[in-house]
Amino acid sequence: MSTLTHPRPPRTLNALPVEGRERLMALAREVYFPPGSRLFEEGYVADRFWIIRTGSVALDLHVPGRRSATVETLGPDELLGWSWLFPPYTWHLGAEAFTPVRTLEFDASAVRRLCDEDPPLGYALARCVAETVGKRLAAARTRLLDLYGPSGSGPRL
Repeated sequence: MSTLTHPRPPRTLNALPVEGRERLMALAREVYFPPGSRLFEEGYVADRFWIIRTGSVALDLHVPGRRSATVETLGPDELLGWSWLFPPYTWHLGAEAFTPVRTLEFDASAVRRLCDEDPPLGYALARCVAETVGKRLAAARTRLLDLYGPSGSGPRL
């Protein structure tokens, strides 16, 4: 992992108030991960999060006695990590760089403090994270229906 320079605000943060977004971006640092790098492990402390600039990251789930199962692949302008926002601040999944990845990295404690100091920013950021979680839950539900839903069990609505 190496640090890069000159972060620019990603589209992911467009919904944030301009002044708050600038304060948040002041906390960002650009980081590079080579392919195969583990960004975090399921069950460990979620002390940071990222916004992917380039490349792709596989989210995976530990399966006892087997290889970890990839549950989703994230790409540019996507939020990587939401467990940092909700106690007990532990990762629900693991993550591995699938390709070379450039990210904006944020220290979770510093961002939570900033949100406490700036409630409109905190609310807007919590909404962004909640929307991400909602989209991922919907995608997971669709994948589960594709895998386990009854095929040919009646007319589709």
